[in-house]
Amino acid sequence: MSETLRHPEILELARQQGKVTVEDLAGHFGVTVQTIRRDLSELAETGRLKRVHGGAVPVSGVANFGYEERRSLNEDEKQEIGRTCAAAIPENSSVFLNIGTSTEAVARELRLHRNLLVVTNNLNIANILVVNESCEIIVAGGVLRRSDGGLVGGMTNRVVEQFKFDYAVLGCSALDTDGDMLDFDTQEVGVSQTALARARTNILVADHSKFERSAPARIGSLADIDVFFTDRPVDPDLARLCDDWGTQIRLPE
Repeated sequence: MSETLRHPEILELARQQGKVTVEDLAGHFGVTVQTIRRDLSELAETGRLKRVHGGAVPVSGVANFGYEERRSLNEDEKQEIGRTCAAAIPENSSVFLNIGTSTEAVARELRLHRNLLVVTNNLNIANILVVNESCEIIVAGGVLRRSDGGLVGGMTNRVVEQFKFDYAVLGCSALDTDGDMLDFDTQEVGVSQTALARARTNILVADHSKFERSAPARIGSLADIDVFFTDRPVDPDLARLCDDWGTQIRLPE
């Protein structure tokens, strides 16, 4: 297959999967890794992909990619992050969970927790936790975002402001190397910021791919987070900053 035919398919695979690797693409197309590296370099030079270690990711713009695609991206890692995070949340707690596939993974691991009060602006999380009869679920109403079951806007903010949570568990769309948490929807960012201000303990759940992406709206900094649950060690410079900020970094055991 010529590069003229490979390039569009590489772009489509990157869009669907969130990341493509040199080894996988070489096997997929039946060409050498050197050929794929040249393809990725050409796509990066024209601004259509961003090179990362071992492969490439889509160039982030002002819109996120599809929710089902995000849900399947790094699914096993998110499950491990969810399990580790849920283990740190005691029963008889009040918890806020925002929109995201990583927070949904946390919700699945909370289904056996007893006597929780969960406030969420994510209809998927409410449906996940409905099987837990000892969990009181409050859905923060607002404008429905059909693409992912999220609720956003001023009404959502006003509901969240009525609470003082034991824990706020947040996901984000991207993480900058300076520790800034980023997202695409400014209305969703507002809800997350409100939750951060209304919780005794702030938690971020994000897998390593969030460091390979960018988004335009700033939620806050890892300095605002008490515990960051992720699946791989972070860059040493950022780890030192987290240590200075008092932000714990927790990996699955």
